[in-house]
Amino acid sequence: MIELKNLAMHYSLEQASVQVLDKIELRIADGETVAILGPSGSGKTTLLILLAGLEQPQSGEILLDGVCLNTLDADALADIRRDKLGIIFQSFHLLQSLTALGNVALPLEIAGQQNARERAREMLERVGLGHRENHYPMQLSGGEQQRVAIARALVHRPKLVLADEPTGNLDLATGATIIDLLFDLNADTGSTLVLVTHDDKVAQRCQRIVRLQNGQLVEDQNHALSA
Repeated sequence: MIELKNLAMHYSLEQASVQVLDKIELRIADGETVAILGPSGSGKTTLLILLAGLEQPQSGEILLDGVCLNTLDADALADIRRDKLGIIFQSFHLLQSLTALGNVALPLEIAGQQNARERAREMLERVGLGHRENHYPMQLSGGEQQRVAIARALVHRPKLVLADEPTGNLDLATGATIIDLLFDLNADTGSTLVLVTHDDKVAQRCQRIVRLQNGQLVEDQNHALSA
């Protein structure tokens, strides 16, 4: 599903250049669940941004499902995100002018799906928010907003789900519920999951743990899943 070849990324900061990712080599199989761990500033979020095609690396290649993202223009990258990606952010990124149903239906409507509202309603039921479909984000709790965001990310059954600290703004109990939901739905869809987290317990639920430090890949571990 994912192949990174000699991936490098740096940002200019005043007179200096800060190396964020340095010669990353990584392959992730179709259907695999992978946790990305590392301290703040290690390059975790930048790696997810590059995988989503939201920025281009300075050097190296990113292949997603056999397609090299480096060669695509903005429109083609948008098509990839629409058709193959589900992205879950720490801060929800729901559209405040749309109801829960409208937010979840949006990816399907953009793709021209005829039954967008029906499928969105079914997904909201699956995340336990069928009774809140006509509520706007400001009328929902943080946990409810994140459930809407997960429903929106998975409603079109993407081949790849990217999650960036999806429980970072939630209390522990709500966060645990959200993680359970994310893994359950991901297992149902059979998609590949790449999850950025600082929580070792969450990481242990993935089939594989990749650890970054100072922009370099310092650990790549397959392990038996926790019961």
